[in-house]
Amino acid sequence: MQEVVTNFGMQAAAAEIFLTSAICVILLVDVFLSDSKRWITYGLSLLTLAGCAFVTVNYAVDGRVTAFDGMFIADPMGDVLKLFSYGTVAVTLLYSQDYLKRNGLFRGEYFVLALVALLGVMVMVSAGSLLTVYLGVELLSLSLYAMVAFDRDSGVAAESAMKYFVLGAISSGALLYGFSILYGVTGTLQLDELAVSVREVGAGNLGLIFGLAFVIVGIAFKFGAVPFHMWVPDVYHGAPTPVTLFIGSAPKIASFVIAIRVLAEGLDAMVASWQNMLIAISVASMIVGNVVAIAQTNLKRMLAYSTISHVGFILLGILAGTNDGYRAAMFYTLTYVIMAVGSFGMILLLSREGFEGDQIEDFKGLQRKSPWFAAIMMMLMFSTAGVPPFVGFWAKIAVLGAVVDVGLVWLAAVSVLLSVVAAFYYLRIIKLMYFDEPSDTYSIEAGGTLRAVLSANGVAVLALGIFPSVLLDLCARVLP
Repeated sequence: MQEVVTNFGMQAAAAEIFLTSAICVILLVDVFLSDSKRWITYGLSLLTLAGCAFVTVNYAVDGRVTAFDGMFIADPMGDVLKLFSYGTVAVTLLYSQDYLKRNGLFRGEYFVLALVALLGVMVMVSAGSLLTVYLGVELLSLSLYAMVAFDRDSGVAAESAMKYFVLGAISSGALLYGFSILYGVTGTLQLDELAVSVREVGAGNLGLIFGLAFVIVGIAFKFGAVPFHMWVPDVYHGAPTPVTLFIGSAPKIASFVIAIRVLAEGLDAMVASWQNMLIAISVASMIVGNVVAIAQTNLKRMLAYSTISHVGFILLGILAGTNDGYRAAMFYTLTYVIMAVGSFGMILLLSREGFEGDQIEDFKGLQRKSPWFAAIMMMLMFSTAGVPPFVGFWAKIAVLGAVVDVGLVWLAAVSVLLSVVAAFYYLRIIKLMYFDEPSDTYSIEAGGTLRAVLSANGVAVLALGIFPSVLLDLCARVLP
C-alpha cells in the first residue's frame, strides 16, 4: 500500500478522540445517578459505541495515512478491526446486562472500564510507534485487571486479578525491555523507520535477536500462548462471567494487531528469527491447550484451554510470514471472537440467581429444556471444533493452507492431528445436551435481549460458514 503522510491528525484519530471524550462524559454523568437509574450509563455506553462506528466509517481511509509525526496509523485494516471491536464490545454489554443486575454488579465502573479497554485496543490497532503500542497495551491491561476484580465480594475474583496483575506486569516489563533494546540498536521507535534500520543493521545482529526474544515474550503473554499461558485458566474461571466474556473477545483482536504491527511491519526483515520462535510457541499452545482441556469439568476453564489452542492456530498464520498468512490469521481471529462471544454467552444464558451455569454438567439435557438454544450451542461447538460447514472449519483451512504454502507441511499435519484431539471435548458438550437427562428442572430465565442476540450470534456462525467469502474477501481487501 502506498503511504500518505498527512498533518490532519485530529481527523485520523477522530474515533479515539470521540471515545475519550465520551468516557469523560459518562464518568461525570454516572456520579449523579442512583442505582435505579444506572441504565442511563448502560445506554450511553452503547450510544458511544454506535458513535464510534459512525465516526470511523465517516473518516475511513482508502490507503495508509500517518499522523502525529508517524506515531498514529490509519489504514483499512485498522478501520475494519476497530468496527469489529465496537460490535464485539456492544454484544458483550448486551449479554452482560441481566447477569450484572442479578448479582448487584450493574455499576457504572464496569461500562467505563470496558470503554477504556476498548480505547486501548484502538490505540494498538493504529499504533505507528513502539511507544504507541506500549501505551495501548497498558490502557487495555490496567482496565482488564480492574474488571477481573470488579466483584469486590468475591475472594476468587480478587485472587485471579492479583495473579493477572503480577504476571501482566512482568510481561509488560519484558515487552518494554525488548522495545528499549530495539531502540538502542536501531535508534528509532517508529515502526516504518524500524523496518528500514533493521535491514541496514542486519537481521542477524545479536542485539536485535535479543530484543526480539523479549518482544515475543510480551506478545505471547498477551495472546495467552504457552509457556506464558498460566494466567488464562485462572482468570477465565475466577472473573465474573461477563468479564470472562470480555477478556476472551476484544483483547484477542489487540493481540493479533500487536503481532502484525511489530513483527510483520516493524521486524519483517527478521522473519526467519521470529518464525522459529513462533513455531515452538504455536505447537506447544496447541498441545497443552487441547490435552489439558479434556480434563476440565468447568466450562469456563475448558474454554480457557480451548482459547490457548486457538491462539496456536492464529500464530500459524502469522508465522507463515506471508500476506496470505496474515490474512488467514486475521480471518481466524475474527472468527474466533465470534465463536468465543457466543460460547460464553451460552453460560450467561443458563445462569440465574445463585447459579453460575458454568459447569459442563449444567448443560445436561439442554435439548429438552430449549431445543433452539441447544442447537445454537451445538453450532458453536461444531464451529469451534472446525467441523464443516461452520465458519471455524474455513478458518482452520485458511491458516493450514498458509503454512503449507511456505513448506511447513509437518506443522500443518501436527495441527490437524491436534484438532482431532480437540473434537473430543467439544463433542462431549453436544453429547450431554442431547443424550443425557437434565440435572435440574429449572427453566431458562434469560431476558429477551440476550436470547435475541445469542440467536443471531449462533446463526452467524452457520451463515459465515456457508458464505465464508464475506469475511475472507474483507480480510483480503484490507491486507492486500
